[in-house]
Amino acid sequence: MKVYEAVVKGLESAGVDTAFGGNGENIASLMLALKHSRKIRPIMTRHEQAASFMACGYAMYTNRLGVCFATVGPGAFNLFSGLAVALSDSYPVLALTGFVALDWRGRGAVNDTSGVNRTPDSQAMFAATTKGSYLITDVADTCDVLEEAVNLAFEGRPGPVHIHVPQNLTYRGVTVDDYHDVRVDVAQVRPDPEQVEVIAGVLADALRDRRRIVVLAGFGTIRSHAEAAVQRFVERFQIPLVTTMDGKGVIAETHPLAVGVFSESGHASAWKVFREADVVLAVGNSLNQHATFGLRKDLFDGKVLIQVNIAASEIGKTYAPAHALVSDARLAVEALTEALEKKVGAIEPVDVVGQDYEARRIPRHPHAIHPGRLAQAIGRMLPERGVVLADAGAHLAWLGYYVDLEKGQNFRKTGTFGPMAAHVNGAIGVKLAQPDRTVVVGCGDGCYSLSGFELMTAVQNDVPVIWVIFNDDEYKLVKLYQVATYGESGLVDFQNPDFAAYAKACGADGHRVETLEEFEAAFETALTSGRPTVIDAKITRWALPHYSSSPKGVIPGIWEALEDRFRHG
Repeated sequence: MKVYEAVVKGLESAGVDTAFGGNGENIASLMLALKHSRKIRPIMTRHEQAASFMACGYAMYTNRLGVCFATVGPGAFNLFSGLAVALSDSYPVLALTGFVALDWRGRGAVNDTSGVNRTPDSQAMFAATTKGSYLITDVADTCDVLEEAVNLAFEGRPGPVHIHVPQNLTYRGVTVDDYHDVRVDVAQVRPDPEQVEVIAGVLADALRDRRRIVVLAGFGTIRSHAEAAVQRFVERFQIPLVTTMDGKGVIAETHPLAVGVFSESGHASAWKVFREADVVLAVGNSLNQHATFGLRKDLFDGKVLIQVNIAASEIGKTYAPAHALVSDARLAVEALTEALEKKVGAIEPVDVVGQDYEARRIPRHPHAIHPGRLAQAIGRMLPERGVVLADAGAHLAWLGYYVDLEKGQNFRKTGTFGPMAAHVNGAIGVKLAQPDRTVVVGCGDGCYSLSGFELMTAVQNDVPVIWVIFNDDEYKLVKLYQVATYGESGLVDFQNPDFAAYAKACGADGHRVETLEEFEAAFETALTSGRPTVIDAKITRWALPHYSSSPKGVIPGIWEALEDRFRHG
């Protein structure tokens, strides 16, 4: 069995059914092994970066391994952005790349990245963007290395791994004679029972003393499929729930105990409940920038912070918790529910101020669509179990604020690494992993221009993703930052093509819309067509997303910003 035939067979045994990659002479034998696989569908992309984003999308809502591959050198380096996303956002992803023949290292071979004789050191670079990077030097180690890498991807906090396969292992006559299937055996990260009892005691005391508790849920609750556990917990103990943007939808946002998104561009109702809370139970989030109003130092002053995270390294990273629990989110919430039920009796229903605390009415704009109304329409028309992916940009604030998710629906922004176009391309992976779900991408015109050419990949492989382009001919988020920080803006305007005409030229469906009614008609068509669709929506430049640098509210946030500017000149 040839080396890549063994790799492909091993991936098949691990349950992989899709792999995303780019072409290259150095990995030609991998491409042939995938061609002949009866279980893995190869998706060949126009650019390897897109392959890495698609692998992230494939792993996003499943418990399956996302796989991407690229040739040696420049092709391999194009995977870094997607692997960085997988690292920051906890996606189990495996990257396979070629490598120069071991006896050619440092001798002038094309695409040499051995780090020898002034060549780039790809081993160091992949080690910096993954949980672990491997170089197979002996063909007999192939299956052992693959098995170790796959298990590492799922172990603890999931993340990316990488394997280099040197060209000399693909030579004629070099075979894997000790093949074995990949055994995936990863222990769940279970909560410490003693610590569960301590935290349950703290929560029980707070409930008895009528101190206010709030649950702050992040993507970890979605990743661990803790939806039912979280809903049972908040209902049983009548505790209001706020979420990060990526925790949206862990329970229906129309639920009486769902108070909204807690972030800089979140809901005033969520800010209010958080301000009034005495105890914060943060589950499945790392308390990063957007969920903490820019890592605000006083965020938890006067509050008891209880942090639950699957990774010990995330506990106390910025804020020192009074109590911590290293655990998978679902297992932690289930254990806390069971322990707390033994300590408290029935809880009287509470009246929680929901998202109608703030009026979210939007005026009509006579010449273009208000992006908030566009987001509302997407949320209102989104089918059951639909997925909304927001790429990097101002549009994610509109979508996070105005889209109300029902049970089973999901929302995801690009995470801490936050590259543009991650979800423009990643959506294809999400759809291929879960073909029964509607996948909608809300993206800026800048994001789509960066890598929308992968629409051809969707067309070629019949992947019916819907891209909604928030088109205002500018980098809105950069412009807002420039104006707020420096008092002027520059180099943020650009000229767009007719995206609808481009989509049609690629063989997809394309719609250009300038009114909300036109959008709703186009979106309804896209939802029922079963075809890749681009909707080019012309939005007004004059709308600003809901934003505050302070959980105290928009006006206090403005005053704080002014005071800071005067203080520092």
